[in-house]
Amino acid sequence: MHLTSSLAALALAFSATIAHAQDEPKKKDEAAEAPVPAPNVSVTRHKGMFGGKAISYTATTGETYLKDKDGKPLAAIFATSYVKDGGDGKRPITFLYNGGPGSGSLWLHMGAFGPKRVVLPDAQDDGAPPYSLVDNAESLLDITDLVFIDPVGTGFSHALGDKDPKDYWGVSADAKSIAQFIRLWLNDNGRWSSPKYIGGESYGTTRSVALINELEGTYNDVAVNGIILISTILDFGATAEVQGNEMPYIINLPSMATTAWYHKKMGNPPATVAQAAQQARAFAIGPYAAALLKGNQLSPQERASVRAELSRLTGLSETFVDHADLRVSPGRFYKELLRDQGVSIGRLDTRYTGKDYDAAGEEPDNDPSFYAIDGAYTAAMNSYARDTLKYRTDRSYVTIGGVSGWDWKLEGKNGRASEVYTSVAPYLGKALRENSGLKVFVGQGWYDFATPFFGAEYAMSRTGFDPARIRYHYYDAGHMMYVRPDDLRKLSADIRAFISDR
Repeated sequence: MHLTSSLAALALAFSATIAHAQDEPKKKDEAAEAPVPAPNVSVTRHKGMFGGKAISYTATTGETYLKDKDGKPLAAIFATSYVKDGGDGKRPITFLYNGGPGSGSLWLHMGAFGPKRVVLPDAQDDGAPPYSLVDNAESLLDITDLVFIDPVGTGFSHALGDKDPKDYWGVSADAKSIAQFIRLWLNDNGRWSSPKYIGGESYGTTRSVALINELEGTYNDVAVNGIILISTILDFGATAEVQGNEMPYIINLPSMATTAWYHKKMGNPPATVAQAAQQARAFAIGPYAAALLKGNQLSPQERASVRAELSRLTGLSETFVDHADLRVSPGRFYKELLRDQGVSIGRLDTRYTGKDYDAAGEEPDNDPSFYAIDGAYTAAMNSYARDTLKYRTDRSYVTIGGVSGWDWKLEGKNGRASEVYTSVAPYLGKALRENSGLKVFVGQGWYDFATPFFGAEYAMSRTGFDPARIRYHYYDAGHMMYVRPDDLRKLSADIRAFISDR
């Protein structure tokens, strides 16, 4: 009797388990097939003084859905558009984003070009809240409408339904998604005839050049008037820190020299940072490059001469330079330059200093120029979007680090070459050759090691580029040069002139 009861109970339990297992795929299918709600959008109206002009404008913040050919929503792109009231369809429009890859657009939005900006102490830690959010007189709204875009996996942007967000995480896939968004925005706002500018910071410069290939390299052509590159990196092969690649040492040397000049470590320094940069450029592509390329065939006399000049330019001892075999990595430089003061320097901005757990370590614990600003920007973006722009969401704003497994392969005719040497620079050369109205703005900080200024110069001085249409501007700060008030004003004025000169 007991055995029969036990068998019956077991059978019931087994049946329930099978039924539950059968229900699981059904629940997943139902979740995947559930109707996608309408895009979450907020529209508000504002006034402000920008570039000395009073501007009334409409802010539209929220989602635009990217869809497949059958109209199925695949991803929600979060963006904030600022459009001057009055309906001028011939007014310039500028699309902006940041980098990472995996960073939201909050840095350019809340630090440089949006109608509000967060105030930070220059080259110091931002501390704890509250942080000041003020009217940004340097916003470009007097001369162009603005659209700040967060790619999938950043900001409030996300994949929808059963779509894998990783499908958007790659140089080409990312550029295709932003190109799709821009076409949709132009459709929805009737702005196909407007002068168009695209711009980004850091990996956002990579995105800009991959994006121009998607916008102008297809039959559904979106002609662009200008590309704004802030803290530029286009050639990842040249900057890859791997054994046997000598180019990173050549590209990084001028940034080491400007940093040593700033911290008063450079031997026999010239009067200006620009002069320090030029001395280092000349040495980097001359005696230094020759010495590195000779490798173990370098003569003792030539080695001694190069070692002495490398020591003078970088502020490092000849002994340290010699032990590094004339090849000082950025990480070691951050730690070694001010070791006698017990501090390390920043990567994004080498003017910043920080204290590490171990002053005798080989590389810094963290980047003091990043942890000095991230708290203020994150708080500013979240409070501004929710309080001023009235955007309501339960999602967390992804500041940086929201993507993984980035696909660096490039589409095109180069085949396997794009897998072993990633450079989007050829896209830019092609765009300049095929669009006679296209011009390029390049803004670089003297004290930026994330995207060294000499790397940008190298990438765009290759065969196939028209130097007459590339305009370089330099700033007395680092990667986010706009954290320095004087450079925010200069950057704004430089880009304003770039857009106005048509």
